[in-house]
Amino acid sequence: QVQLVESGGGLVQPGGSLRLSCVVSGFTLDYYFITWFRQAPGKDREAVSCISGSDDTTYIADSVKGRVTISRDNAKNTVYLQMNNLRTEDTAVYYCARSDHPSFGLEAHDYWGRGTQVTVSS
Repeated sequence: QVQLVESGGGLVQPGGSLRLSCVVSGFTLDYYFITWFRQAPGKDREAVSCISGSDDTTYIADSVKGRVTISRDNAKNTVYLQMNNLRTEDTAVYYCARSDHPSFGLEAHDYWGRGTQVTVSS
């Protein structure tokens, strides 16, 4: 059974940092790409960052470039999203999702986690 479970969200002040985790199970991470998406209230879901499960290939959306790092630990079946210098506009539910090729398109992803809430507020 394929599962993706996000954690690490919470309330943080502007300028703060958070590290989100996506623990995957039911498939071999090496053969897939994992993408982090986010969805703010009233807005479309947008891609944040994508990582290959087998090499160092990563993709970062322009909206977060310079503030976000994606990484993975295959031994732990976990993909991380380190977010620094957080802004109020980063407030959203963050999801991780699986695809078999690198893509920021929603339709390319076949399994999704339930999300973790990130709130940036003073």
